[in-house]
Amino acid sequence: MAATNPPSSATRPPSVTSAATTRDAAAASAASVPAQIAGVKRTAQAAFKEPPTTPPLVKMDAMPYAPQRHINDNYDIVGFISSGTYGRVYKAISRRTPNQPAPIVKHPSGRTIEAFAIKKFKPDKEGAELQYTGISQSAIREMALCTELSHLALIHLVEIILESKCIFMVFEYAEHDLLQIIHHHSLLPRTLIPASTLRSCMHQLLSGLLYLHQNWVIHRDLKPANIMVTSSGAIKIGDLGLARLFYKPLHPLFSGDKVVVTIWYRAPELLLGSRHYTPAIDLWAVGCIFAELMTLRPIFKGEEAKQDSKKAVPFQRNQMGKIGEILGLPRKSEWPLLQAMPEYPNLQTVSMHNASVNRPVTLDKWYRNTIGSNNYNAQTSPPPDDSALDLLKKLLEYDPLKRSTAEQALKHPYFLGADGTGKPPSSNCFEGLETKYPARKVSTEAHELATGSLPGTKRSGLPDDGLIRGPPQKKLRDG
Repeated sequence: MAATNPPSSATRPPSVTSAATTRDAAAASAASVPAQIAGVKRTAQAAFKEPPTTPPLVKMDAMPYAPQRHINDNYDIVGFISSGTYGRVYKAISRRTPNQPAPIVKHPSGRTIEAFAIKKFKPDKEGAELQYTGISQSAIREMALCTELSHLALIHLVEIILESKCIFMVFEYAEHDLLQIIHHHSLLPRTLIPASTLRSCMHQLLSGLLYLHQNWVIHRDLKPANIMVTSSGAIKIGDLGLARLFYKPLHPLFSGDKVVVTIWYRAPELLLGSRHYTPAIDLWAVGCIFAELMTLRPIFKGEEAKQDSKKAVPFQRNQMGKIGEILGLPRKSEWPLLQAMPEYPNLQTVSMHNASVNRPVTLDKWYRNTIGSNNYNAQTSPPPDDSALDLLKKLLEYDPLKRSTAEQALKHPYFLGADGTGKPPSSNCFEGLETKYPARKVSTEAHELATGSLPGTKRSGLPDDGLIRGPPQKKLRDG
């Protein structure tokens, strides 16, 4: 936020003498009050005085704040993880020096954090040339929320480092994510995710989501790639760049980010143009993730219609059709507020398209077909029981007012276990598994490690063109 500049010599009022007299009078009257109050007034007056042409020299050791820190002073960059519209993510470890061992960084739970994921935001761009226009709304939102929130099922923010025109968010590092685990099980020979692992993943995910919603936060971008998994089997919700606070009564959120949630996980009320959506959109996404963990395939794999040159948000007919092929299209009798949706008239075109499609029509038929074709091994990976289908139905409910909340879902019989003991699932989703999931790949190629290779920017336009010290050793390594 830009502050108003003090008036320059060209705009100074003509009566300089009278202004000085006024200031002297104010100072004289201040002498009659206690010294502490007088000091405050003099400080306030000094803040609005015209600064001298040559500012006086100030000793650095007299500064009331710490000198600027640099990312390379604290961390050794191991390699590059990924990039996106926000910027780039690197893996790092605490920096070691010959005279001092690496500092020990503790998680709020008490365990030691040995590796870090450093998220470097790319600068905002205006026009053909790179212009630094400030901090993006998404970055501010993520920094503010991550600073305040703390839960075992949320990725932990260690610190934020601000350099010249660069912002770094330092998180705890997670070796896997749910998308990577799904991909691993999809490789030949194809194996399904064990029921105990699935139950633990869902329980931890819903626990983290309940914490967010209890703190008035909607995530708005839940998908397998944003659900991290540590080597100890802990689920961590990550990427709060699209997260928003919500209020009661609801405030419209459409005026900000008009497109939220990756298309395959987008709730029907969003597809139909709802302005006053609720945390229920996160539960729909959780239902989609649940189905994908069971089948290793996205349940509603539609194609996204892109915005036109006027940035108008198009109706996502294809995605709505994919949902209708499995659930059938929504009805007014089941969703009373359906007619109030801005895109409701477009449902007729989806209905005409779906009339010729051979589809399961109900989630029950889809579930039976999926379970039957997945060749579950009753010994190594028994199929989910009927309680899993019931939970899935409650999460993939069209009407957001009837959709299960995170709190209700956590009390579902599915989480009581097959033996009915009532014990909650393990907090280690890898417990009892013989499978060893490969750690995510980390690139150490020079062009990947150069911060100047941010998407949408020019190499010459970025400061600190490389984060890593020394030459890269190899192209890919297990993280």
